Amino acid sequence: MERELKIRECRAEDRGAVEALYPRAFPDEDLLPVVRDLLDDPGHTVALVAVIDGKVVGNIIFTRCGVDDCKADVALLAPLAVEPAHQGKGVGSALVRSGLQRLDEEGIGAVYVLGDPGYYGRLGFAPERSVKAPYELPEEWTDAWQSLRLGHATAPAEGRLVVPPPWRDAALWAP
Repeated sequence: MERELKIRECRAEDRGAVEALYPRAFPDEDLLPVVRDLLDDPGHTVALVAVIDGKVVGNIIFTRCGVDDCKADVALLAPLAVEPAHQGKGVGSALVRSGLQRLDEEGIGAVYVLGDPGYYGRLGFAPERSVKAPYELPEEWTDAWQSLRLGHATAPAEGRLVVPPPWRDAALWAP
């Protein structure tokens, strides 16, 4: 019997499961402070969960952002977490694709991510050279700063990503 994967908006009752997910998915990183701040700010975020058999097995959060001196609406994809037992089975990709579709419907022009180029490249992301990350990145991360243009919405030509308060900690952008 194949189990059905469902992607839906993150609800208040999912919060405990989402918070428990991150230490298992990222045992060497403490992402809970930023996850909590993002979940507390639904006006700036699109948060989705992946559910199998009624259990939350994945989470993704997109944060609405801006770009210096530009009127385009853009978003930052981060974080993305999947239960270790479900990694490599398409859960993360399904979360990304569902989120991108929702953002495109909202008129978001581009989505940025700091992540593995091999993984995000399979989803259509490419290294970004014109719009810079909010903080300087190490040279070895040059190709990890990526973007994907959406639909027909206006995307910025250049500038620096302007992020809301949960993302204004330089340590989040450092090795």
